[in-house]
Amino acid sequence: MDRRSYIGRFAPSPSGDLHLGSLYAAAASYLDARANAGRWLLRLEDLDTAREAPGAASRILATLEAFGFEWDGEVARQSSRLDLYRGTLEDLRRRDLLFECSCSRLELADEGRYPGQCRHGPVHPERPTATRLRVEPRSITIVDEVQGRYRQNVSAASGDIILRRRDGIFSYVFAVVVDDAAQGVTHVVRGADLLDNTPPQIYLQNALGVPTPAYAHVPVLTEPDGTKLAKSRRSVRADAGCALTQLCAIFELLNLAPPASLRDGGIDNAWAWAVRHWKLSALPRRLTLPAGL
Repeated sequence: MDRRSYIGRFAPSPSGDLHLGSLYAAAASYLDARANAGRWLLRLEDLDTAREAPGAASRILATLEAFGFEWDGEVARQSSRLDLYRGTLEDLRRRDLLFECSCSRLELADEGRYPGQCRHGPVHPERPTATRLRVEPRSITIVDEVQGRYRQNVSAASGDIILRRRDGIFSYVFAVVVDDAAQGVTHVVRGADLLDNTPPQIYLQNALGVPTPAYAHVPVLTEPDGTKLAKSRRSVRADAGCALTQLCAIFELLNLAPPASLRDGGIDNAWAWAVRHWKLSALPRRLTLPAGL
């Protein structure tokens, strides 16, 4: 691959402030892009306005800037791309790949996968409906650049995929696939908690006839009790006041072994050192990693 064609991205949700787990995933994505002389895009996944924390979007941008991240181009916001999603959904509808589903989450709570009740018409036509993509039995195999080979039969694992929810909000799977294709993303480096969500995304990419990026799912940082670092928990927050110290700690978690002297040379120097020493292949093939922070 021509290294100049590399396009990576980081796509946080403004549901809260960034914590060290978020920055760990962002740093892996950023380093892989820069080490391959690629572009690195920033996208805010702000479709679910009910979950958006007031001021979180601006604080996320300020935190990334304080930690020395430099993105290419303007920040993309999903909330400004609704026409693109609507148009893509209608293209799929014209090809008879979609159906409307009136089932609620409560009704499906005991199901391991969506059993297809509404494939031939909504069971409860009086209710608001979600829009699902018909998923036929087929295995999707990816060769993840960190986790290795991963195989999933999407139909057996989850069934027909929701593209638009009953409340009218476009789903994560749909929006992220449309966005990555529209922005020409070639490489996705993100947390391993999204590994099992990747085959449905690839199934949708195939249905849309768009390229599949290369994927690398880095271990998810965990709390001492083994749970994922999360905005909803008291996780270690990204602190601009000690950005260089926290950044070097992230480099250690990324298996870079930064020298102690790196903490004395400034943010730009730290990033330059990390880019020179970056090896995606050095990350452990595991789904979680104790943060130890």
